[in-house]
Amino acid sequence: MSSIIDGKKIAKEIETELTAKVGAMESAPRLSVVQIGDDPASASYIKAKANTASRVGIALTHHHLPVDTSVKELENLVDNLNESEDGLIIQLPIPKALEPVLERIKPENDVDGFHSENLGKLVQGISGMVPCTPAGIIELLYRSGNAPEGKHVVVVGRSTIVGTPLSLLLSQKGVDATVTLCHSRTKSLHEHCKKADILVAAVGKANMITKDMVKPGAVIIDVGVNRTSEGLVGDVSHDVRDVASQITPVPGGVGPMTVVMLMSNTVKSALEN
Repeated sequence: MSSIIDGKKIAKEIETELTAKVGAMESAPRLSVVQIGDDPASASYIKAKANTASRVGIALTHHHLPVDTSVKELENLVDNLNESEDGLIIQLPIPKALEPVLERIKPENDVDGFHSENLGKLVQGISGMVPCTPAGIIELLYRSGNAPEGKHVVVVGRSTIVGTPLSLLLSQKGVDATVTLCHSRTKSLHEHCKKADILVAAVGKANMITKDMVKPGAVIIDVGVNRTSEGLVGDVSHDVRDVASQITPVPGGVGPMTVVMLMSNTVKSALEN
């Protein structure tokens, strides 16, 4: 039976480090979160961010806009917040017509790490804002004694929010993992997964990774958060625990790391800009 990689505990460690940094600053870092509409999941995520910001000492402001907000109204708000805040995020999902406004956030204020300029910097190995979930996974691996150097890491999922940036981080000099990036259309996915020393599941499909796809002793990072009739479940089936050496739970694994890395990016922005 595998042991649990406790994301909550590791996130608390990072919170403590960030609180000390913020305490030494002349003024609290400023973070604004823009919500459009009333998506229940968004409200839940924002609450978690607000609670973490409060504990760390970051001044978080929540801007809640109606779903019929115009492009011009959102652009004006983003322009104003670009000048006053250290960090700015627009909580996804948002209406498709408003999505181009995401690029209006200044790259140095883009603490979610989604701006195309920040992704470009990641490709080039230049310092910039790194997407929070991939950054959190890297921290999780190191702080749980699973340094990726020399390991074969298989990432299942190619989104620009998790899979693709994570594969870039893992293959950077200094991290030095050998990375295979798979996705839902990969042929012989089972064979690729079976070769992984570290397997990251980030597809968003409940129980997609099963016991027969995992090499005995592998480390499993489950990014999936899928709402089912049985509650929240990950992308990894429960029976994987019979063969893996370590695994992240859902919830309580990657999720807390994503939130705390958002705070880390905000503190970084406040210190550097």
